[in-house]
Amino acid sequence: MKHTMFSLEGKRALVTGSTRGIGRAIRLALSEAGARVIAHGLETRESALKILAEGENPEEDFLYIAGDLGVAEGGRRLAETVLSHAGPVDIVVLNASIQIRRPWSDISAEEADLQMQTNFHASREILQVLTPPMQEKGWGRVLTIGSVQQIRPHPDMLIYAASKAAQMSLVRSLARRLAPSGITVNNLAPGVILTDRNVSALADETYAGRVRDSIPCAFFGEPQDCAGAALLLCSDAGRYITGQNLYVDGGMSLS
Repeated sequence: MKHTMFSLEGKRALVTGSTRGIGRAIRLALSEAGARVIAHGLETRESALKILAEGENPEEDFLYIAGDLGVAEGGRRLAETVLSHAGPVDIVVLNASIQIRRPWSDISAEEADLQMQTNFHASREILQVLTPPMQEKGWGRVLTIGSVQQIRPHPDMLIYAASKAAQMSLVRSLARRLAPSGITVNNLAPGVILTDRNVSALADETYAGRVRDSIPCAFFGEPQDCAGAALLLCSDAGRYITGQNLYVDGGMSLS
């Protein structure tokens, strides 16, 4: 396999939730492969550029778009802003999500709705706007970021797990629908990755040890561990892969 199959020269990509963590690692990988990447987050542009500049040298025309996906039609507004500021994109990576840890009996309707809107409905809204231009072009890549919780729900994150399972169902349905147009649709499901979201919980050594024991590889992943898999699924190297779920979890999904 030639390295050029992983090249994204001439491609434009949107990565949601890409100022930190897994989204940031994927954004950097796509950029290094030659894509012009549109970053997204909740931060103001000034705050985001400070974060993005850490360890990087963004170009002067680097594009960052802020947007709250937790409100109804937030995904559609983001997608329309992308079209108006950057034009059609070739690659969409849906990484932004929200995770509320709460015992099942204590979850409020507002907390449940917020997670479903951010993690599922925003994906639908974005793809309804950004995939038609891909269909016209005859090439496109859609990658959603799921979670091992799709099949192994944490007892205090049942709504989060349900939202990721719903997203995977959407992936399979869209993959069949969009394949004739040269568009692949896949899901990358991380396990326990050392992101800001998880570091505080894993600071408890007893809890961390229990979680580590459930991972056959016996260590926690880093955001960069997701980047290579994402590049495969966003490039010509993954052109014959669609409707699939790829676990990046150290084997956690096996048990």
